[in-house]
Amino acid sequence: METRIPSLFARYNEIKQANPNLRIRDAAHELHVSEAELIEAQVSGTSFRLKPTFQEILESVPSLGHVMALTRNPTVVHERKGTYEQVSFSGHVGLVLGEDIDLRLFIHAWKFAFAVEDGRNTSLQFFDAQGVAVHKIFLQPESNREAYHKILNQFQAIDSDPIKVVPLPEKKEEFSDAEIDVQGFQKDWQNLQDTHDFFPMLRKYKVSRTQALRLAPEGYVHKVSLDYLTQVLQNVVKEGFEIMVFVGNPGCIQIHTGSIQSWKPMGPWWNVLDPSFNLHLNSAHVASVYQVKKPTVDGIVTSIELFDAQGEQIVQFFGKRKPGQPELARWRGLLQECLV
Repeated sequence: METRIPSLFARYNEIKQANPNLRIRDAAHELHVSEAELIEAQVSGTSFRLKPTFQEILESVPSLGHVMALTRNPTVVHERKGTYEQVSFSGHVGLVLGEDIDLRLFIHAWKFAFAVEDGRNTSLQFFDAQGVAVHKIFLQPESNREAYHKILNQFQAIDSDPIKVVPLPEKKEEFSDAEIDVQGFQKDWQNLQDTHDFFPMLRKYKVSRTQALRLAPEGYVHKVSLDYLTQVLQNVVKEGFEIMVFVGNPGCIQIHTGSIQSWKPMGPWWNVLDPSFNLHLNSAHVASVYQVKKPTVDGIVTSIELFDAQGEQIVQFFGKRKPGQPELARWRGLLQECLV
């Protein structure tokens, strides 16, 4: 380890000189290491390893006040400013239910934690066993720096062993359609009571998400285009009504609820650049787009869902709603109008 980190530092500086704007995640990809390993090597600023007491760290985060929460997957970055509120855990599942920052946390996927100070930003960063970021928290000018240093002092891991990342397990091949109880699956879909019941239904019938969309009951799924999504979101911006934007990875789902003021394509990157909410979507990675209907006790709930070439979900868009409330009539109408 004594020789690897200096070598990694030198290799990082070499590629940064060739491309000064290269982000650390992309540099990790070029160097065939994980982002967490680059963070540990302190290639860009100073990092402090934290104890993997994720629940206790997150329960302390509200003391930071106003921050920026960032959750991403390989295709999309979701950034939301606000305060962590109503942080709670049940086993390895956590919730943050603030008005601005709304998270679902799956702590079983979390492995490493760092505090990072790079001269421009101060952040808490969390990674999975592969060294891939699952969630990051960036301090803002108005954040409580004293609370940050208290978290650092309380949770810093002293004399910890170097991190060891492990390869991503091979993805299981999906069952063939002929092996699925399609009739039972479609019946259960039509009898859903809550959108949260959808994923347990997939596990029950051992279907992947994209396979489920292919086997859906007639009329519940429409394959659409990226142009369809653009048309919908341009109308959302124009009319100013509120939507929900879900972005996730195996360790975290982050949700924006509210209006969006902008939808700006910049080459392959499509962006929301609002004061409290930013979204950066690499449209080149999108392989399929669907309009999906799911029954609930409050009526049909309709989403737009994007997937990559591996069938991994990228992002979901819904009209704003809460349990006990029907779907926004304008959202449903807009989706139908753009479908024609």
